[in-house]
Amino acid sequence: MPNESVFSDTIILITREGMGSADLPLQHKLLDTYLKLLIENDSLPAIICFYTDGVKLVVEGSPFIERLSQIEQKGVRLIICSTCLSHFGLSEKVRVGVVGGMSDILEAQVKASKVITL
Repeated sequence: MPNESVFSDTIILITREGMGSADLPLQHKLLDTYLKLLIENDSLPAIICFYTDGVKLVVEGSPFIERLSQIEQKGVRLIICSTCLSHFGLSEKVRVGVVGGMSDILEAQVKASKVITL
C-alpha cells in the first residue's frame, strides 16, 4: 500500500454517491472498504473534494459520516461544493467537512501532484 508521503499531495474527487457505477448498495460497499483501507494503512490524501452526487455522502443520513469524520480528524481537508449542496437542498444538513466553492476545488486540483477521481 502507498504510504502517507506518497499520498500527501494527492487529492481525491468524489462525484458519485458511492464508488463506481453499479447499484447503490455495491457503490456504498466499495467506498466504505476504500475509506477504511485509507485509514488503516495511513494512506491519507491531503484533500477529498465532494461535488455533484458526492455531496450526499457528507450530509445527515449518510452512512459515511463516522468514517469521513475519522479521516477529517487525521488532518484531511474535506471540501464540499456549495452549489451542489444548494441544488439538492442539502446546505443545512452538512455533518462533516467544510463547505467551499468551485474555486476551492480548483485550487486544490492545481496544487496537487495527483488527482484521483472515484
